[in-house]
Amino acid sequence: MTNVLLVADDIWVYNDVVAALSEPGTTVTHADDPGGLTEIVIELQPDVAIIDLQVGSKGGMAIARSLREAHALDGAPDVPVVLLLDRSADTFLAKRSAAAAWVVKPFTAADLRAALAKATALTAG
Repeated sequence: MTNVLLVADDIWVYNDVVAALSEPGTTVTHADDPGGLTEIVIELQPDVAIIDLQVGSKGGMAIARSLREAHALDGAPDVPVVLLLDRSADTFLAKRSAAAAWVVKPFTAADLRAALAKATALTAG
């Protein structure tokens, strides 16, 4: 069973992620507001977080970094992050945020599943 936390406020991003991950054993929980994300992570204990590069007025890079801080300072679970990038030139942002993996939108189901596999393998290994 893979528990995925999706942080995105565009409905098309939500629809594409759910469609790509619609397989037995995978659950996707959606948060469209990054406020209170630490509490959601503590409650849900997701295996991976998929974060859109821009969510409301907060960037995916900042959200990823706040999850890392919550782990280091508050004992929140260490959740690997997959960033959904707007363009390939944004990969430097993903690297700076210490994301475990990333994909450029629009993405295929295979691209997203491969990024998830990479992110969860890094955590397991």
